[in-house]
Amino acid sequence: MFRGSPALPIFILLRYILYMVLLDGKKLAQKIAEGLKKEVAGFSRRPRLGIVVVGKNPVIQKFIEQKKKFGKEVGVDVRIYPLEESVTTNELRKKVAELVHEKRNSGIIIQLPLPERINAQYILNSVTPDKDIDVLSSRSIGNFAVGRNPAMPPVAGAVKALLDEYGIDYKNKYIVVVGAGGLVGKPIAVWLLNEKATFSVVRSSTKNPQEFLKHADIIISGIGKPNYITGYMVKDGVVAVDAGTSESEGKVVGDIDFESVSQKASFITPVPGGVGPVTVAMLFKNLLVLVKEQKQ
Repeated sequence: MFRGSPALPIFILLRYILYMVLLDGKKLAQKIAEGLKKEVAGFSRRPRLGIVVVGKNPVIQKFIEQKKKFGKEVGVDVRIYPLEESVTTNELRKKVAELVHEKRNSGIIIQLPLPERINAQYILNSVTPDKDIDVLSSRSIGNFAVGRNPAMPPVAGAVKALLDEYGIDYKNKYIVVVGAGGLVGKPIAVWLLNEKATFSVVRSSTKNPQEFLKHADIIISGIGKPNYITGYMVKDGVVAVDAGTSESEGKVVGDIDFESVSQKASFITPVPGGVGPVTVAMLFKNLLVLVKEQKQ
């Protein structure tokens, strides 16, 4: 349970077992999948998700396989559109526009990251809001900010789903969001603003981030720095939600040092198996939401 650590006093082990609750993303993702499968069965035409992939990156391939597996489970047709690493920004934009306007495609994902030479936001903006299940185009982000987008950004949706599933009150707690990136920090901050929650955002330019973390009732992190947040930085009873993933010593780990933080947390997500599986589930939930919008 605590790799590489010396034997712990029995009272600490008991406290760990009795006090901390694991936010099980795999279990919740499966629950969501069962509901989506029933919804898809009621459609007259099988929804299709198109995924645009540039180049051949083994890490990206893992994410694609997760989406294909989930899509197969719920009955969604997942189509991969591979493009050469040498594709130009204009060529990519044209291809995405073609796929978006293909009626058979119910939703489109641009698999990130794109090569650095490509203007990623320019490409993302070519996905119209009615097919933008990632909520990454400027129009979709704007609509979400003012509460008019039918779909939530997947990571924000996953965090909300986990907190709701375990009955965690986040509207009346002090939340610290670690990171302000476009996939995690920014959409979560916008969601919390819309929920009228009390929160702070800690980023690389923040002085003394530990001062924020030690007062947080809930920490949501997504910076991709292995084990950045440790037990001495947080208070007893903290809810630790880890939306950051990176590799350390050949293993996938999160921003939150599970071994030390779990000894103080009331709830904590594992990595892997926490936010990640629910994020994939939320992508497909968004797909069905937008399919219904398209029919109206």
